[in-house]
Amino acid sequence: MKKIAISIMLVCVMLLGSVIPAFAADSNTRLQFNDDGEFKILHICDCQDGYPAQERMLTYINYMLDIYKPDLVVLGGDNTVGYKETKEAAIEELVAPFVEHETYFTLVFGNHDHEQGVDKDELLKMYQKYGGKYCLAYDADPDLTGTATHNLPIYSSDGEKIKFNLWLIDSNHYVNDENGNRLGYDSVREDQIEWYKNTYAELEAEAGETIYSLAFQHMIPPDVYEVMFPSVKYPLEPITESYNGGKHYPVIFPDTSAFTGHIFEPPSPGVFNYGEVDAMVETGDVLSVLVGHDHVNSYEIDYKGIMLINTPGVSFNAYGRETVRGSRLITINENTPDTFESEVITVNELAYENEEFRNDMDISKAKAGFWIFMDKFLLALAKASGIISRIIY
Repeated sequence: MKKIAISIMLVCVMLLGSVIPAFAADSNTRLQFNDDGEFKILHICDCQDGYPAQERMLTYINYMLDIYKPDLVVLGGDNTVGYKETKEAAIEELVAPFVEHETYFTLVFGNHDHEQGVDKDELLKMYQKYGGKYCLAYDADPDLTGTATHNLPIYSSDGEKIKFNLWLIDSNHYVNDENGNRLGYDSVREDQIEWYKNTYAELEAEAGETIYSLAFQHMIPPDVYEVMFPSVKYPLEPITESYNGGKHYPVIFPDTSAFTGHIFEPPSPGVFNYGEVDAMVETGDVLSVLVGHDHVNSYEIDYKGIMLINTPGVSFNAYGRETVRGSRLITINENTPDTFESEVITVNELAYENEEFRNDMDISKAKAGFWIFMDKFLLALAKASGIISRIIY
């Protein structure tokens, strides 16, 4: 069902690339930095499977938990699909690895999570039921648009004070016109943005200093088009979908000098921009907005000092790409809370390095190595195409 083509030439580039303080509900749970000052987050997006889930995905998740031992897992939306009758079983199966590894997790919802006939309020209860004390997701304000928008502070290693914060925001699903016709994807709404600003003010007042943060949601904010696809300087008719409340981006090539990583499909933000990222820029706490949704994209792009980051999909059930399928490991340090590190760890990279995982996944080292080579080759190809974009823009 995805996606909208930006232009014929952009599609050609992609085809070429393809071949070559309200805190946690459980007040007894307190996230804090480890004795070494670090805190690791595993961002897993678009599992997008029903029950039973693809065994390969579950195997990958289990190995990531075993090897990297994250302090927190963030499920990035479109976590389960399938059928209404098996929805609860799908959630129980998905969270079982976190419970078994005694790893805390939280989540945001995507546009597909509720499409099987179970509303998101009920879904949240299922995650809390089967995740038990390890599920930290909650609904900070039930009156807000969406479900399970919340925040999780991270305390210093000595447990004395808040040193960092995580925002988990429901980017909602679809938006319709006055006649009920679907216009496209929705965005984070004004009431959620106001909640964010008010909650941050409380955090900062309690801490007495800037509390830096990361924000997680399912869909990329519309601002990505401002940087990745700037308008060309030549008079062309608008040929993209309308974003940011009616703006069009008549583009031929993405500006590859503006981002790192892969873009294999046009980003799919909401149709309207209600000012979420600009509010974050003004507040000054958010280092990055991390999303999923576009399964085969894996990039980082700077928008006014905030990194917009797409984590690729991990699903073996929904569409994906061998060069990027995986998850993102994020590391923050209490001694330098205004920075963070992140890396995508693909299924093939893990297979190449870990013989036991290779055998369990039935992937040869040669095959894994081939896809790692293709990943590097396509990155180089994208950089080369940036020459064209710099001529055009």
